[in-house]
Amino acid sequence: MIDFKPNIHKYIEAEIEVLRKLDLDELNAAVNAILEARNRGGTIYTMGNGGSAATASHMVCDLAKGTSELIGGLRFHVVCLSDNIPMVTAVANDFCYEDAFVYQLQGQLKPEDLVIAISGSGSSENVVRAAKYAKELGVPVIGITGYSGGKLYALADYRMHVRIDDMQIAEDIHMMFDHMTMRVIGENEREAGKTKNM
Repeated sequence: MIDFKPNIHKYIEAEIEVLRKLDLDELNAAVNAILEARNRGGTIYTMGNGGSAATASHMVCDLAKGTSELIGGLRFHVVCLSDNIPMVTAVANDFCYEDAFVYQLQGQLKPEDLVIAISGSGSSENVVRAAKYAKELGVPVIGITGYSGGKLYALADYRMHVRIDDMQIAEDIHMMFDHMTMRVIGENEREAGKTKNM
């Protein structure tokens, strides 16, 4: 049997080190932006490529179902632009892949909405174009990034940034951001509801 334990330990320790360095003020502002979008009746649009597409899709489930189950009442309206494979491939085929997300936002995005753009490198052109379009309309953008944050980090109004040059660890923590958001919003609203009913 191969002894993978030293490499397993190394991976876990690297992740722990990054977790300890996360900017809690930055994360808190982003979670508040998500809650505020729901409270004003906006639609939250998520997007990403590859592993980031999986996170974007998972986020829809956790906000629309998970958080709503925790709190009841007012629900999140969330759409993942990566999920519509016929639309993504049609835009990529007929125009270009770089417009796969911005095309879906055109004519749909409203001032009360929120865009959550996920890119490990922060430089995925289709994600960056969608973020730029949102900014042109005055719609707030949360950038979920790794590495240096790239163009997306600079564009974003709110950030959930993982400061490491490692795609797998960045993507691990991006998923943690999703679960953390679901949990902290749910717990806060549940406690607020208990206090209100006392």
